[in-house]
Amino acid sequence: MRFHEVVHGVYFDDLDAFQILHNARYLLLFEHAIGSFWRRLGWADRLDFNSHPDQFHLVRANHIEYLRPVTGTGEVRVRVWVKRLGRSSLSFGLRVLPMDEDVDHATGERVVVRVHPTTRAPEPWTESFREILAPFREDLTPGEEP
Repeated sequence: MRFHEVVHGVYFDDLDAFQILHNARYLLLFEHAIGSFWRRLGWADRLDFNSHPDQFHLVRANHIEYLRPVTGTGEVRVRVWVKRLGRSSLSFGLRVLPMDEDVDHATGERVVVRVHPTTRAPEPWTESFREILAPFREDLTPGEEP
C-alpha cells in the first residue's frame, strides 16, 4: 500500500500557551494533506463535477488521537492513505510524524461520503475513482482488484 506524505511548517501562531501545537491545528494539517493528495490524483484547484463526479463529497466525521505533543516551531510530516473504500464512503488514515523518526505525534481518520449534487443523497463512487485509489488502499490485499 502506498501513501501520500507532505511536509508542513509549524509556526508560532500554531502553538498554544504551552508552546505546543494547538489541538485544532492537527485537523488543519490533515485538511492540507488530503488537499495535496487530491492534487496528486489530478484534482487541481478547480472543481469540475461533470468531468470528476467523485469530487462531490461531504465530510461525515473526523477523529484525532493526540499521542505525543509537537513542541515549538519547525516542521512535521503528514501522511495520508485510504483505510477503507465503501460503496459511497471513503475513510482516510492520517498520521502526523516528526521529520526524523516514524513515531506518531497524532493519528486520525476522516470519513467522506460521495453525494448527489442536488439531493445530497449518498451515491456510489465511480469505477474509475476506485481504480485510481487502489494503490493507496489499506483494505485491499496485494493483487486484489478494487
